[in-house]
Amino acid sequence: MKPLILLLLSFTVSIFVIKIIKTEYDFALSARIAMSIMLLFTAIGHFAFTKGMSMMIPEFVPFKESVVYLSGIFEILLALGLLIPKFQTVSGWALVIFLLLMLPANIYASMNKVNYQKGTFEGNGLTYLWFRIPLQFLFIVWTYISAIKSNF
Repeated sequence: MKPLILLLLSFTVSIFVIKIIKTEYDFALSARIAMSIMLLFTAIGHFAFTKGMSMMIPEFVPFKESVVYLSGIFEILLALGLLIPKFQTVSGWALVIFLLLMLPANIYASMNKVNYQKGTFEGNGLTYLWFRIPLQFLFIVWTYISAIKSNF
């Protein structure tokens, strides 16, 4: 829920800041700024909640903590790439693929009731997916419209 609130709040603020600076609205840029802020926020979680996030990864995947750190670094790079016009499209596609690849980890975590912030198996369980899956697809559509389609 926090990433969604941050995304919408930063989108709203950036719309008005850009309007003041450029004297016109730029919804695609505002959306990319908001997604970048949200990605930076979620990337922090990879370093603050490494133990819990590594519990979201299935047992057969080796080097779980390294995967968590690398995905956090990747989120930071994607956040920056969305803001650099030369890298906007490739970063958008990479983010769409990244979000699709993260969906199984979210499903696995829900099935195993992982609470990544506490690092326990006392999370919300499958009911969490009723929110998380639509949210994941919102992020994908948001990225597609603001970073990929806006360049065509």
